[in-house]
Amino acid sequence: MLTGFMEGLLCCLASKSTNVVVPVETSEPADGYEFVEVKPGRVLRVRHIIPERSVVEEPTGQGGIISCKRKITVYRNGQLFIENLGDRASAELKHCQNGETEQNSTVEVELTDCANSSPPVGVPEARSDSVTAGKVEASDAGAAGEPPASGQTDQSQQPRKRRRKPKRTVVIDCERKISACKETHPDVAVFFIHGVGGSLDIWGSQLDYFSKLGYEVIAPDLAGHGESSAPQIAAAYTFYALAEDMRLIFKRYARRRNILIGHSYGVSFCTFLAHEYPKQIHKMVMINGGGPTALEPSLCSIFNLPTCVLHCLSPLLAWSFLKAGFAQQGAKEKQLLKENNAFNVSSFVLRAMMSGQYWPEGDEVYHAEVTVPTLLVHGMHDKFVPVEEDQRMAEILLMAFLKVLEDGSHMVMMECPEAVNTLLHEFLLWEPTTPPLPKKESKTRPETARAQTDNTKAPSEARPATARQTSSNEDEEEKPDSKAKK
Repeated sequence: MLTGFMEGLLCCLASKSTNVVVPVETSEPADGYEFVEVKPGRVLRVRHIIPERSVVEEPTGQGGIISCKRKITVYRNGQLFIENLGDRASAELKHCQNGETEQNSTVEVELTDCANSSPPVGVPEARSDSVTAGKVEASDAGAAGEPPASGQTDQSQQPRKRRRKPKRTVVIDCERKISACKETHPDVAVFFIHGVGGSLDIWGSQLDYFSKLGYEVIAPDLAGHGESSAPQIAAAYTFYALAEDMRLIFKRYARRRNILIGHSYGVSFCTFLAHEYPKQIHKMVMINGGGPTALEPSLCSIFNLPTCVLHCLSPLLAWSFLKAGFAQQGAKEKQLLKENNAFNVSSFVLRAMMSGQYWPEGDEVYHAEVTVPTLLVHGMHDKFVPVEEDQRMAEILLMAFLKVLEDGSHMVMMECPEAVNTLLHEFLLWEPTTPPLPKKESKTRPETARAQTDNTKAPSEARPATARQTSSNEDEEEKPDSKAKK
């Protein structure tokens, strides 16, 4: 603690930040590491492993085809209304999102007025059209406890129209083919993106596991983290600057089918890439990423203190991160932090990263537009991100799976590497089944009806004269009626 205080005092006197990370002076790949210059003077360390594949096989299965037709309406009072459209909506897609199968044209998500009350958070449940439509009408009518009388309907119609006037409407109509991603597929690349204070070393267990299976893995160090360059400009650590770095890294290493895996703050960059490149992103994994809210730095935060003060408090911050990021605080967890180079960034970078988390576009509508199948992994003992936020994310996303690990916390991939690796591998191999089209059933009904009429014609052939007479009499009686209808 005293050493940290003295270093902070020297930092204030020298007017510069200590513990600046500088990349190794080489650009050649060494032990799977590469140094990529995304901008002049901005170099990122990337671990890129291309395994040797003994057997190469192409995807043989047709995969599951998911037709996405959604209508997202945002009202002026803050309500978000999502409706599934289309006749070919997959029953499995419905099951993945709401937990139960439901009919088409069903309202999926509804938000209450942000100014009056907080949105209800919980495990998503199947809702019918009549129930959710009633909720929307009740919220629009106000706090009335009883339905209005017949004489009051005309007076209440006009304010309802004003409140229900949509502020923004988004219609999504696309079709995705989702197939399994095996390690022998040469067109698959898996990206790992860490969060604030981390490095690519926190993915050590995952990188070794999937590279040994035969997957091509890519894990970059964010600017100022690990062994990437650390510019002494606060603008270099805004969300848009870091997102542009991840965009360039993605374009450099992307294959035909790409899988994004992000942790904490890195989940926002994965969502950004999935929104920008929906056809190239095959699947996505969010580990303790939080809810689908727009990013905005907090004005009352400890990270708004001067850099030298944060440097003096760095031992306390490291202890707080250890206590909040791990379910247990022992010698094993401390060794994991030290070996995986986690929370080992300069005070200037930490302050700039926290104050640069400004992303107003990343709201719930932005996340609702993402059509990539997503796996959400949450550690039950996470003190940074509550489980309700991940549950809300599962409600907003089109097709999401939420898995909660009881023994994990915020750094769940370091605490429970085997469980996380198993979940990720199963998700990569997951392939939805395409249900039969409802049109086929409608075609079989006329055939059965014809068969029944053919069978009934056999006994009527014994008396054709009477049958013709009755049919002619019925035609004569129905002719005036048919002319009147026409």
